[in-house]
Amino acid sequence: MDIILVPGFWLDASSWAEVTPPLVAAGHSVHPITLPGLESVDAPRAGIGLRTHIDAVVDKVDSIGGDVVLVGHSGGGVIIHGVVDARPDRVDRAIYVDSGPLGEGGVINDELPDDGDEIPLPPWEGFEDADLIDLTDDLKEGFRARAIPEPKGVAFDQQHLHDVRRYDVPATIIACQFPSSLLQEWMDAGHPFTEELARIRDVDFIDLPTGHWPQFTKPRELGEAILAAVERKK
Repeated sequence: MDIILVPGFWLDASSWAEVTPPLVAAGHSVHPITLPGLESVDAPRAGIGLRTHIDAVVDKVDSIGGDVVLVGHSGGGVIIHGVVDARPDRVDRAIYVDSGPLGEGGVINDELPDDGDEIPLPPWEGFEDADLIDLTDDLKEGFRARAIPEPKGVAFDQQHLHDVRRYDVPATIIACQFPSSLLQEWMDAGHPFTEELARIRDVDFIDLPTGHWPQFTKPRELGEAILAAVERKK
C-alpha cells in the first residue's frame, strides 16, 4: 500500500523518519510530505493557505497509480480530510494522529500568535501540559531546532468540503492526549469537536497514550499503530 504521511504544524517530511521503519519492513511504500512553505525557515509563506496544502497532497495522490492510505498528524489531519473530500474514491483509509476531521467552515486554530505571513513555533509555556507529556528537554530542544514557521493561512483559513462520499472512507483515530473512550463519549453527545468524525460510517480507534507529538515521544509505537490501521480489514 502507498502511505502518504502529512506532518502537523512546524514540521516537514523528516519528522516521520523514526515512524516509518515498521511500515517499510512490512512492505509498504511510504511518502512523507513536506508541504508548501515548510521547505525551510527562509521559504516564502505569503499566499499559502489551507487549500494550498490540500491541493499539494491531492497532487501526490494523483501521481500514485492506485489507492492510498492518508496519515495526518495534528493540523495534517485537517489536510487529509480535505483530500478525502477531493478524492474519496482513491483513499483506502484516513488515519488521524492525535487529530480528527474538520467539518465545513471550521478553522484549525486562528488563535495562534502570528508574525506577518507566518506562525513561529510558540514558547512551550503556550501549550497545555497534556501536549507536552513525554516530550523531554532534549526532545523539546530538537523539535525547536528543526521547527519551521507555519504559513498563517493554513491555520486561519476555513475548511471547505463538497463531497459527502468522504463519510464512506474508513477512518482510524490514533488517540494520544484524549483517550478513545472520551472521544466516543463526545461523539455520542454530539460535541462540536467530534461532529464531523461522528458522520464517518466506519471509525475505529487505537490508543497511544502520550503527548501531542508521538512521532518524537513514541515513534516506534506510532509506526506500529499506523501499521495496524493500514492492515485492518474493512
